[in-house]
Amino acid sequence: MSTSDKLLDNYYQGVPTLVTGGASFIGSALVELLVARGAKITVADNLSSGTLDNLRDVKDKICFLEGDLRDPGFAACAARNQQIVFHLAAAHGGRGYIDSHPVECTNNMLLDHIVFDAVTAAGALRIVYASSACVYPTNLQQDTIERILLRETDAGFDQAGRAFADGEYGWAKLMGELQLRAFHRQHGVDGIAARIFTAYGERENETHAVIALVAKALARYDPYPVWGDGTQTRNFTYVGDTVYGLALAGAHLSGFRAINLGTDRHHRINELIEEIFHLLGWHPDRLDYQLDRPVGVKSRASDNTKITRMLNWSPNTGLREGLRRTIQWYRPLATAERLANLESQLTRREVDPELTVTP
Repeated sequence: MSTSDKLLDNYYQGVPTLVTGGASFIGSALVELLVARGAKITVADNLSSGTLDNLRDVKDKICFLEGDLRDPGFAACAARNQQIVFHLAAAHGGRGYIDSHPVECTNNMLLDHIVFDAVTAAGALRIVYASSACVYPTNLQQDTIERILLRETDAGFDQAGRAFADGEYGWAKLMGELQLRAFHRQHGVDGIAARIFTAYGERENETHAVIALVAKALARYDPYPVWGDGTQTRNFTYVGDTVYGLALAGAHLSGFRAINLGTDRHHRINELIEEIFHLLGWHPDRLDYQLDRPVGVKSRASDNTKITRMLNWSPNTGLREGLRRTIQWYRPLATAERLANLESQLTRREVDPELTVTP
């Protein structure tokens, strides 16, 4: 057991901890980790994209509250007696969703303020906020040749040129960080903005790129549709690594600070696709590059210097292993009916509940 593991065990044992959005893909993985560390968990979620099925393995060990955290009364109820708060609740989705739902994305600013206000008023000691790599200036992510690594100091509020976020979703997350800093300054609550980079893994759905591409391969699409020209890069980070970093931040960090949670490896979309084909033992005759579909920035990966120094964290699950685990989980869910509805899912937050199957 590493030093970090021991500190997590010691820190969370019996600690009242709120996870907003805890029934979601990332949130439920975090809840499981924290329950295993002995935390006293409350989950607050409106189930707009998460499911109770995601929490089935820990349902008897947590308190689940269903409601809308934009309701100050519900937020206050969820915040009562909590010491640590992981705020993951948000209107979010894949590129198709965030580009086609700008109004819902900007509504995150209201949600964040109400949650921060409620938990601060209730006396919480620390907030770990699920921010996003979308806060980084888009002009730093347009070079597929140089492929820079994004540093925490590249995005912020106090220097010219550091605020140029990726769409309404990115701006809302950046404003969430600004609000969090304000609550820290005025009320003293610790505020950690964890900038999550392209997480994937079990419980992700077809609204996000990795599962959508796996699903299209399982459906044997040929020609196989690819949004963009396939040269755009992302630093795909396995969800288990992501939530471990979140838990470390909640245990170790104080004050106000931003940290990256991602990998420092640029993977081309074409590379991701070839890994999927390799693991499934299938390859289409032709790839259909759809240049009119939304793809976001051209390159994105994380400089992990700060989080490695502060928390001794680095992702330890490679892309092939992470994909293997993800495919193993997803394959039993890939019914003919579900695969027949892929295109309708790509601009939504959630999968049609009628198509959800518990393996």
